[in-house]
Amino acid sequence: TFGPSSNNLLASSWDSCVYLYDAGANVRLASFPCKAAVLDCCFWDPQHGFCGGLDRSLKMFDFNNGSESVLGSHNGAIRCVEFSLHSGLVFTGGWDGQMLAWDPRSPSPCVQSLPQPGKVFTMALSDNRVVVGTSGRQVVTYDMRRLTAGPETQRESSLKYQTRVIRCFNDRTGYALGSIEGRVAVEFFDPSPEAQAKKYAFKCHRTADTIFPVNAMAFHPIFGTFATGGCDGIVNVWDGQNKKRLSQFPKYQTGISSLAFNHDGSLLAIAVSYTFEQGEIEHPEDTIVIRLVSDSDVRQKPVNVRK
Repeated sequence: TFGPSSNNLLASSWDSCVYLYDAGANVRLASFPCKAAVLDCCFWDPQHGFCGGLDRSLKMFDFNNGSESVLGSHNGAIRCVEFSLHSGLVFTGGWDGQMLAWDPRSPSPCVQSLPQPGKVFTMALSDNRVVVGTSGRQVVTYDMRRLTAGPETQRESSLKYQTRVIRCFNDRTGYALGSIEGRVAVEFFDPSPEAQAKKYAFKCHRTADTIFPVNAMAFHPIFGTFATGGCDGIVNVWDGQNKKRLSQFPKYQTGISSLAFNHDGSLLAIAVSYTFEQGEIEHPEDTIVIRLVSDSDVRQKPVNVRK
């Protein structure tokens, strides 16, 4: 994940470390060792970050002095870590079937525990809304201003197979969801029949005889188009509004595990990493590729209207 207003990139890794890079200068600034594999991380502000993983602990790092502290823990691995600028809270989702809300400024940081319908696989924030994707293909939304009221909505994914990733639209009206079946669903928060009639799904990351999981997704901060990355090693960019593919990047040597645009959309961080969908086999070394993004890759193209 990129910093809120810089090209600093925070990356979590299965090698039990969190890494801080200056992606613009291609320099590693710091590394922070942990006790076990780290599954997710995020920035709090330019000087601090959070991470969680298989050791079950939510850690906070100070990038200036290298110090770290533990805010608390889950009863299982922490899969997702997200910071909300709107509420000032950190949200974590775990394989223990819990979403926890944390106030890092409080002496008792854990302020809310919300049971989920299954293991948390993915999580996304949209303004004051938290969207949680769990095992069993459930998608649960919360209003972070009214967490004690429980879920705002709970619905089943419109896709038939396991959810891998959810990311929210820039305009806060809905989200895109990727699954292991090489499909993406475009969904809307508004429960009205008019809004729900606009939802759709499309096939991607597949060949004539092989279907690849969609592992990663990122929305461009300026244009609102979105990139997807799959186990096929391909990154596609889509215009969700006009239902068109805008570009496809050359194939990478193994699958794409994560994607992130920087604050102005000029850089795309691509985590190229085998995700063990075929078990323990020989695979290329994990790498992070920083791609310079041109407008032609990500800008919506005019749609020809037939008269």
